[in-house]
Amino acid sequence: MIPVSFGRAVCGDLGQAERREWLLTNGLGGYAAGTIATSLTRRYHGLLITPLSAALDRHLMLAKADATLRLDGRELPLFTNRWYGEAIDPLGYRYLENFRLLGRMPVWRFRFGDTSLEMRIWMEHGQATTYVAYRLDGGDGGAELNVNLLANRRDHNGTIHVSDTTAAVTESDNSLCVEWPEGDRLQIHTSDASFEPWQHWYEGFLLQVEAQRGLSAVDNNLSVGRVNIQLKQGEWAGFAITLERGMDFDLVSSMERFIMRDAELVRGGSDSIAGNAPAWICRLLLSADDFLIKRSLPSKKSGDSIIAGYPWFGDWGRDTMISLPGLTIATGRTDIARSILLSYAELADQGQLPNRFTAGGEQAEYNTVDAALWYFEAWRAYIDATQDRQSLAEVFPVLEGMIDWHIKGTRYGIGMDPDDHLLAAGEAGVQLTWMDAKVGEWVVTPRMGKAVEINALWFNALKIMADFAFQLGGAKQSYSELASKVGRSFKRFRRSGGQGLYDLLDGPSGDDATVRPNQILAVSLPHTPLDQTTCREIVALCGRELLTSYGLRSLSPRDNAYRGRYRGGVADRDGAYHQGTVWAWLLGHYAQAEFRVTGDAEGAQSILKPLADHLLDAGLGSISEIFDGDPPHLPAGTPAQAWSVACTLDAWWRLEKAKRNEAGT
Repeated sequence: MIPVSFGRAVCGDLGQAERREWLLTNGLGGYAAGTIATSLTRRYHGLLITPLSAALDRHLMLAKADATLRLDGRELPLFTNRWYGEAIDPLGYRYLENFRLLGRMPVWRFRFGDTSLEMRIWMEHGQATTYVAYRLDGGDGGAELNVNLLANRRDHNGTIHVSDTTAAVTESDNSLCVEWPEGDRLQIHTSDASFEPWQHWYEGFLLQVEAQRGLSAVDNNLSVGRVNIQLKQGEWAGFAITLERGMDFDLVSSMERFIMRDAELVRGGSDSIAGNAPAWICRLLLSADDFLIKRSLPSKKSGDSIIAGYPWFGDWGRDTMISLPGLTIATGRTDIARSILLSYAELADQGQLPNRFTAGGEQAEYNTVDAALWYFEAWRAYIDATQDRQSLAEVFPVLEGMIDWHIKGTRYGIGMDPDDHLLAAGEAGVQLTWMDAKVGEWVVTPRMGKAVEINALWFNALKIMADFAFQLGGAKQSYSELASKVGRSFKRFRRSGGQGLYDLLDGPSGDDATVRPNQILAVSLPHTPLDQTTCREIVALCGRELLTSYGLRSLSPRDNAYRGRYRGGVADRDGAYHQGTVWAWLLGHYAQAEFRVTGDAEGAQSILKPLADHLLDAGLGSISEIFDGDPPHLPAGTPAQAWSVACTLDAWWRLEKAKRNEAGT
């Protein structure tokens, strides 16, 4: 596995140490996150962020555990804080000799002469529990560690005022209980340590990244007490932070479980990407697991789902279906794929799948045109991998109904034009495609009409349905005939002179020739309505105008509306979101499109390799959501994005299989 490790050159440079973030998840939608420097730069940084009353009603419960080492009469801080007014105190990052990831586990090593102290953090899978452990090595004796526990109880999307909350703190039997007025009980468990219950507000934490995003950037945290640990040479000591009742505290056993689980994920199943993958792809296998969660679904049943990105996204229909093949099938976890696909079958309504869930993840919204179309592609990938005819037979009536709704028309003007059989979609003020940025009432890229990727997906879905019908022994003719009609009409998208495809047909202002990456899907999807010459033209155009090291630009730099930097407040950033910003998920599709026109699987795989370097930046071991359109293409958006990771894994896996087929192995 590619090592993620940094020495003093990065650890001792606050800017470098703060831009690199670690992430832990627990498989339930909860997470812990922070920086190498241990300073808080986002409202989403903390040791335990977990759902409370609803599936994705995530709250920050413990922000920090600020440790001070008492060694040889000295007080040595192992933490760093930024304060309002730009003060930085203390400067604990200066003692940091090394930071690394052990699997996904963040590990800090602080150095004080001949003495070092290692700190590790991990989460217990399937529990709202985070562990923090310390080990002293070197020197000629023990030392004492005093850890200040900074708690909170706020929505992870916000900040808190000092007057907003209080807590009742009690100590008993190697545990500290923090009870909030709302009834939530946060417990801190330890052994061979003492607690000092004490409440004190620390005001004015400056969240620098939030300031850069134009959002509220000052937060406050409540100290609920201190853990005093007597450190012994070479022995682990620490504590657990949990919402679980009656937990069995065993620091070393939990650490070993975490390490073993990561190792098993990298080994994977016999049909997965694991085994012969390069080190950076193995690292992504761990990242893929972060997005897979168990949670209560709007149908009130418990099931599997996919988080679109950490730290602030939820589980969304479009992102789930785009991500599913890479996160579950390429990784050998087809049981999870099946669970997700069947769960979404229950959510199908008027031919559509939910775009997103509101009210803490409990209520479905159906304002998307493409989630349903990606659903067919997700099913194709699953059936190709498993040959699960039983599940296909179970879902086939749902898929038939979805096609019927698209033919006769459904919400938001989504429906097939009876004249050319292409799909049209859109209403004023509504954003239905993946380019869905909206600022107030301004839909930045409305794309009302017949969008190119929607019709590529429509053709793909009809071909898939014809094949499914054949597999189940039914008539495939109607789907094949309709696909042929769509394929003939799809030629309308072709521009003359090798200029690729129109982005949109029959819009309010006519046809839209804007050069965007949506056309690459007409080449990368398994079923294409295009001839090889047109496919080559599209790949060449996207390569010239849109391709970067980390993905495809969402708009050509030659366009007057192009925005090369994703910066500023919400309006500025949303205005740039699909107007030049680079999207990593599209790089996998570009690589597969390249293979379709060249037949060179190894060359297509090499297009993905720059992302290996990115795993050492931003969200460590993962792939960011977006990057600046202009060089050097700095990362932005969520530091860990499901479809960025998934499409990279899926493309690499498919290209690897193509290489094996060519070699006859």
